[in-house]
Amino acid sequence: MGIQAFDYVRPTDLAEARKAYEATGDARYIAGGQTLLPVMKQRLAQPAAVIDLGGIAGLSGIRVEGNALIVGAMTRHADVAASADVRRLIPALAHLAGLIGDPQVRNRGTMGGSLANNDPSADYPAAVLGLGATVLTDSRSITADDFFDGLFATTLEEGEIIRAISFPVPERAAYEKFPHPASRFALVGVMVSKGAGVRVAATGAGQAGVFRVSEMEAALAKDFSAKAIEGLSVSPDDMIADMHAPGAYRAQLVGVLARRAVAALQ
Repeated sequence: MGIQAFDYVRPTDLAEARKAYEATGDARYIAGGQTLLPVMKQRLAQPAAVIDLGGIAGLSGIRVEGNALIVGAMTRHADVAASADVRRLIPALAHLAGLIGDPQVRNRGTMGGSLANNDPSADYPAAVLGLGATVLTDSRSITADDFFDGLFATTLEEGEIIRAISFPVPERAAYEKFPHPASRFALVGVMVSKGAGVRVAATGAGQAGVFRVSEMEAALAKDFSAKAIEGLSVSPDDMIADMHAPGAYRAQLVGVLARRAVAALQ
């Protein structure tokens, strides 16, 4: 068993990438390859063509525009973690990026690839939803609340390409994670931010993927303190239950990590 033969295309701009995608009935984009290559090796995905986005100028890099931090879709996790701009403006995002996988994954994986895949235990969905970011594609802008659409699903249209993510700079934010000891994926991860409003987003826990914890957001909007959300919890019935942790355990962790994140900002 192994990867079946496929056509390999390396376009130099977004228009060429879309054209290559539309010319093939069964194509997949590849960014860092941290998900696509393993599933191809297992023959869980057997695209006729792989379109490498690595040759497109302008898809990587980090810049500041007004009160927003713009991260190119092909920016590696390691670069997000090390960026002086990210550390200065949204240190919680740099902290989160530094917790992803191991050094090999962080030096290959990309923010855009992670978001397009939308693994329910990935870290970046919590950052995007918890910071109220906007996903910029080759054809439109999608708010975080409209982007995620269940496990391994987003509202990206067929062939649509993420080109960057725009993060509004919050007054303060913190990310707390309980990692799986082997994979370093999040059994639960919680991002809390305070800016124009309060946002609390949890990853690794929900049966429908990343989600906002509205009851905690409302309580923190009145009193931004760990004490304000003591006793608040999410339903274990809505949590993932698997060999790693039952739903009740994950539900408890959401509350514990949310309080830790808020306490870190006091």
